[in-house]
Amino acid sequence: MTTEIQNKIKEVFEKQKEYFGTQQTKDIQFRKEKLQNFRKVFASYTDAICEAVNIDLGKSRAEAEYVEVQIVLDELDDMIENIEEWVKPTFVASKPHSSGAEVISKYIYEPYGVNYIIGPFNYPVQLTFSPLIGALMAGNTAIIKPSENTPHVAEVIEKIVTEAFDEKYVAVFQGAIEENTYLLSLPFDYIFFTGSPNVGKIVMKAAAEQLIPLTLELGGKSPTIVHHDADLEKAVQRISAGKWINCGQTCVAPDYIYVHESVKDALIDQFKSYLKATYNDESLGKIGKIVSQHQIKNLAGYLENAPEKVVYGGNYDLQTRHFEATLMSDVNWNDAVMQQEIFGPILPILTYKNIDEALKEINSRPKPLALYVFSEDQNFADEVIGRTTSGDAEINSTLIHVGSHFLPFGGVGTSGMGKYHGKFSLENFSHHRSILQVK
Repeated sequence: MTTEIQNKIKEVFEKQKEYFGTQQTKDIQFRKEKLQNFRKVFASYTDAICEAVNIDLGKSRAEAEYVEVQIVLDELDDMIENIEEWVKPTFVASKPHSSGAEVISKYIYEPYGVNYIIGPFNYPVQLTFSPLIGALMAGNTAIIKPSENTPHVAEVIEKIVTEAFDEKYVAVFQGAIEENTYLLSLPFDYIFFTGSPNVGKIVMKAAAEQLIPLTLELGGKSPTIVHHDADLEKAVQRISAGKWINCGQTCVAPDYIYVHESVKDALIDQFKSYLKATYNDESLGKIGKIVSQHQIKNLAGYLENAPEKVVYGGNYDLQTRHFEATLMSDVNWNDAVMQQEIFGPILPILTYKNIDEALKEINSRPKPLALYVFSEDQNFADEVIGRTTSGDAEINSTLIHVGSHFLPFGGVGTSGMGKYHGKFSLENFSHHRSILQVK
């Protein structure tokens, strides 16, 4: 990083500090108008966004429009419609004053100030702009660093922000480790990071040095439990929808399946039939690209470690960064594929006889970002959720909770901290300031 870039970052940071101090970003109409203008600019870049994510990640037009564009637009519409109601002070009951005087108690949502938002590569538009619009709804300013691993998308993100905002309000800086390290050294008022747990630790350590509050949206090995009474056809369709999208590079993708031993073979047969019918027995190049050749090699290593356990797929192309939808059977916790989050289109299948065995294994490991359970027995599904911990959970479905602005989304423990989306973004990017008045 050159001295010139460092000076520019510092200059913009100081501009945002000064601008936030003018109180303008706290004005409700100002926030609403800025979100409305951003929506117009953002929507106008739909073609550019779709083209860029196709180059960087191989996403189809239909997939890109939904996961990168429409989800952001839906959330914007929800915020614009409700912001005036959401930001109103909340009055609560008061403890009686010793003098008998009247006491009024309330709390308000107060913006933190200058935010630093670090975007990921897997959903580089959605997971950069969703936090941004939450931060702006709450009255903050923001500096964004898009992922360097998706350079074409990062360029489009910078163009959108430059057209929609003045840099004293929202700015983008490109870069990698060096730039991020410098940005993390600045005294931001809030940090929002989406990415891997390993990098999350670095971000949290930097924030701790200055006691900066933060949100970490991480990941982990999200389990999927398929009970003996599950509708296997629906289960396979819905697990596949969550697993193969974006070539498996989704933080809440089903990482592995725990299936009741009595239906394991039937489940695998159903998966094979589905994959053959959906991709004509060849998904290579049809489910997106892996972000880097390095990650292709990591994924290939899982298969080379246990080639006899690959029951479907397993093909890849290092040059094009394509990887086939792949099933592994008879997997156990000692296999390499079970040692960390896969973040690719490999789906290991483990079996259980008694659900207690499976839950014991799940609970003995780091808390996942999501947990999925497929069963026609509501009591069984509720029991599984009640006896486990995860950021979020779904019954007879995968992934779709992330796209809902009516639900808080986020991790717990090693899968992250903090929740956002919709009104929960206002709460996440605000200090809840209590105010008590005695008359």
